[in-house]
Amino acid sequence: MSKSDIAELPVLNASAELPVLDASAVVPCCPPITAGELSQVDAEKMAVMFKALSDPVRLRLFSKVASHPGGEACVCDISDVGVSQPTVSHHLKKLREAGLLTSERRGTWVYYKVAPPVVAAMSAMLDLRG
Repeated sequence: MSKSDIAELPVLNASAELPVLDASAVVPCCPPITAGELSQVDAEKMAVMFKALSDPVRLRLFSKVASHPGGEACVCDISDVGVSQPTVSHHLKKLREAGLLTSERRGTWVYYKVAPPVVAAMSAMLDLRG
């Protein structure tokens, strides 16, 4: 079955089911922002992640992966963000390097998934309720 055959199959459930994380299982990389001043190391770790998301194309790609049915997306399904394919690859690489996405090669295609523990750690760091 080719990619075009798969694309023509009916979609049974258009809503994506994202995994729900157990908050107690998340090990944040950094303490919550309300816990005190960030160390230099923690600030550098978090800056890499936030910097990766600060680009509009990267944020769109991240959103496309996160909202894709099944929780993962083939690069062939998410590359329509208004830039060339090499630029898409560059941005996906930056998101992977920041730890926000994981990737797996299957044949000639690369599939991407959001790294829930990393995103949960970013969220926990910004939680003002703590």
